[in-house]
Amino acid sequence: MAHLSGIFNRRTVIGVFAIAAATLLQGCFEAAVVGGAAVGGVLVGTDRRTADAQLGDERIEWTASARIDERFKDQVHVNAHSYNYVVLLTGEVPDAKIKGDIERLVAGINAVKSVVNELQVSGLSSMAARGNDSYLTGRVKAGFVSANRFQANHVKVVTESGVVYLLGLVTRQEADSATEIARGTSGVAKVVRVFEYIAPAPK
Repeated sequence: MAHLSGIFNRRTVIGVFAIAAATLLQGCFEAAVVGGAAVGGVLVGTDRRTADAQLGDERIEWTASARIDERFKDQVHVNAHSYNYVVLLTGEVPDAKIKGDIERLVAGINAVKSVVNELQVSGLSSMAARGNDSYLTGRVKAGFVSANRFQANHVKVVTESGVVYLLGLVTRQEADSATEIARGTSGVAKVVRVFEYIAPAPK
């Protein structure tokens, strides 16, 4: 009986884990497809980039981070954000040479069209400063949703040292609206546009 009880308990535990895993995976999948189709964990339905571009941007960001970390380790604090194969570099580096080295390293990644190098030569930012940047990013995004002038997820928001960078495939009118909202957000020191412009959809 003890042997059978042990088998039953093991089977029960395995069954519980299997059900939990299936439920979790289903929940993750449903979250991924809300608002669009899921391709490799990337939303495609509401994004103006092609599915290939979205996956390519993820690959570029991962590759850039890995290469920078491997070469410079904790000498630098660098964030690489890719949107439609245009890479924005933000953060802090110790000198101009390393700033240029990082730009060349990222420009050499396959499929990168161009690099916008906004790295600052300065000491590394504090965790408090980075936390504030995340807070500002959230406030700007909330401002987009509240204003409801354009689809908020068409504009990617990156904040570094109080400076807000706006990326995306947008019309001029959308770019102006996004810039106005970001500039009007309390705590934002400056807004930098890194947009690619598209023609408005025909009415």
